[in-house]
Amino acid sequence: MALSIATWNINSVRLRMPLIEHLLKTWSPDILCLQETKCPNDLFPFSPLTALGYEHIAIHGQKGYHGVATLSRLPLNELTDRRDYCGVGDARHLSVVFEKSGKNIRLHNFYVPAGGDEPDRTINQKFGHKLDFIDEMKLLHAESEAGISSILVGDLNIAPLEHDVWSHKQLLKIVSHTPVETEGLTTVMTGGAWVDLMRQHTPSPEKLYTWWSYRAKDWEAADKGRRLDHVWSSADLSPHLTRVDIVKEARGWDRPSDHVPVIAHFDL
Repeated sequence: MALSIATWNINSVRLRMPLIEHLLKTWSPDILCLQETKCPNDLFPFSPLTALGYEHIAIHGQKGYHGVATLSRLPLNELTDRRDYCGVGDARHLSVVFEKSGKNIRLHNFYVPAGGDEPDRTINQKFGHKLDFIDEMKLLHAESEAGISSILVGDLNIAPLEHDVWSHKQLLKIVSHTPVETEGLTTVMTGGAWVDLMRQHTPSPEKLYTWWSYRAKDWEAADKGRRLDHVWSSADLSPHLTRVDIVKEARGWDRPSDHVPVIAHFDL
């Protein structure tokens, strides 16, 4: 038996539906978690997704901004949760529970605020919001529900490790890699007993990137990437991880997102 879970900041689900369809036809993950869907719930494009076999869909969207969606071939139970982090009404979290090989698994899908350009909350409310969001995530524990394992995926908008960015030294004062952010996300992970699956088989110092800026004239040649997208799990699932694929070629598809899909494979 095998299980595959993909995560992708799609930057508009309706605009990039052809790319989503291509990914689903080519890679066929059991579950795809999307972030930044930018779509209210009543306009979500269910039909092309159900036509490809993703009949179980949970959404948490809003008009023009944010939004997360989880598309699944596997049935989802009724324990869906949509948390309003920071209490501002943003659609940035969605969790579902599914069953695989006798295991009940809660799957969290996150879109953490980007934080703006200036890493100083006294002059940049967006950065303060991001730090508050991360602080609230510290309450999330991988083993909080008896008999339920956990997976956490999404665009966390932080590259926590030195080799998660193209230049550690040059990005220390750049939002997504500042010490206050990286230390905060590390505390979320360690305090919540989460395992960083992307680094399980690819430890530092090997570089890992999932995002390349739209501002780069030739993103591939410059290769100034960051690992902003993540896959974590509770400790009981980490031995079942067989590999993690970063679909880098997606950054070069027609009208791409600046993020690429990440697909985790398990022997479940």
